[in-house]
Amino acid sequence: MIAGMEASSPTVLWRLWSPRGEPARAVVIPGDPHSTLTIFVGDVLDRAENFDTLDLALFRADDLRTTLVGDGWREHERDSDGTR
Repeated sequence: MIAGMEASSPTVLWRLWSPRGEPARAVVIPGDPHSTLTIFVGDVLDRAENFDTLDLALFRADDLRTTLVGDGWREHERDSDGTR
């Protein structure tokens, strides 16, 4: 489990921005018997995947984040004055 994460509440795991500035976020929904990982791109559901354990859902979310960062997505979008 992630610090600050409640056992039954959806939790945003990460937010990324594409090279064009398009936002994406991963949200995990813990559950029994399955945990669900959802990916939103531009506030539209891109995918939802069910996993037998929360650990598998978290592993998949980290794998997707690593792939997107490798493709040029950024973890922080900042304006020219350094604010968000």
